[in-house]
Amino acid sequence: MSACIFDWGGTLTPWHTVEPLEAWIAAVGDPKLGAHLHAGELRAWARSQAEHRSATLDEVFREGGVEHTDEMLAAFYAWWEPHTFLDPDVPELFSGLRERGIKVGVLSNTLWPRAEHERIFIRDGILDLIDGAVYSSEIAWTKPHAEAFRAALDAVGVDDPTTAVFVGDRPFEDIHGAQTMGMRAILVPHSEIPDEQLGSVQGSPDAIAHRLADVLSIVDGWC
Repeated sequence: MSACIFDWGGTLTPWHTVEPLEAWIAAVGDPKLGAHLHAGELRAWARSQAEHRSATLDEVFREGGVEHTDEMLAAFYAWWEPHTFLDPDVPELFSGLRERGIKVGVLSNTLWPRAEHERIFIRDGILDLIDGAVYSSEIAWTKPHAEAFRAALDAVGVDDPTTAVFVGDRPFEDIHGAQTMGMRAILVPHSEIPDEQLGSVQGSPDAIAHRLADVLSIVDGWC
């Protein structure tokens, strides 16, 4: 096994049921304008699921007719902060994979920029354990599109997808998408994914990790 690539939200971070509208209201300080921006975010995610095309926070603000400020972004991220902390298993898991010569990657469908994700990984002390990361906000595509997975494999220097495994919480974007590329896929089955986000195809995982620490023994069995 040459690489193990992870989804972020709901996988490396435990699933939290939240109301994202509140983040937009926190950012702009106006419930009506917050609802307007949240509707734009929902359209972006609907496009991601139907067409696998990416979007950014900047686009949501721009299409909502709002010229955002640094203060707005800070308030937005501050609202999300309690929901971004890592699963406690992650540091030991990443270290264990690297000790085995297995590269660690991240592939996230996200509107957020790289800088914010890296700030979070620095905060939690794992940025130096990640060999490569791809955020859909930086590329044209989102999972489950093959090009998103190809970008993640390139980021960790892997040519052959059959030597890599993907770990995620979503049967459509993560499991189906990775398997379409020829990767093995491990499901972390803790997220309460709304029906409208389940996608058109539900992949059947090659293995299930009931806690993230289980990934190490699963991968050991495949090596």
